Amino acid sequence: MAFIYAGFLCVLCLAAASACRQDMHDQPRAEPFEESDFFGDRRSVRPAVEGTIARGNLRLDEHFYTGKIDGALATTFPSTVTIEMLKRGQERYDIYCAPCHSKTGDGLGMIVQRGMKQPESFHSQRLLDVEVGHYVDVVTNGFGTMYSYEERIDPADRWAIAAYIRALQMSQGANLAELPESDQQRIQQIVEVEE
Repeated sequence: MAFIYAGFLCVLCLAAASACRQDMHDQPRAEPFEESDFFGDRRSVRPAVEGTIARGNLRLDEHFYTGKIDGALATTFPSTVTIEMLKRGQERYDIYCAPCHSKTGDGLGMIVQRGMKQPESFHSQRLLDVEVGHYVDVVTNGFGTMYSYEERIDPADRWAIAAYIRALQMSQGANLAELPESDQQRIQQIVEVEE
């Protein structure tokens, strides 16, 4: 019986001893940011070649990414404005812009009602006259007390927001007779209910 226990104990010790080797864990290679004698500067990580661009960050289309063309604010959109783009712009505007600028763009958002500085109304003559690239530039870089949304809002969404702001601006001066008959009837029903 003692022989069986001794044999079992030997097999168990051999199995346990084989697990102690770390050959697969400690491989003979240079770890990132570890000192290395192989290169003269003693770094294992090689410096990036001059002009290297991180994957996905090559931004050749200045118009699309900055709202500018040759340094001047763009007067046109980089793509055709569609209903889907306007809907996306409204969704993004309601999330990022409406808290300060309000859903109508008058600058009386909830944050302003709680004491923050009021932004200029999108319906002021100055903002009616600016190029559409101005809105993309402001969303990208910030303006006054507004911080940059470059890391929060994708370039395509910045243009969608700019398109929606233009639609908001146009809506304030719209004539009821210019709307389709179905929209005129809906608006008339709302007015009658409110009276």
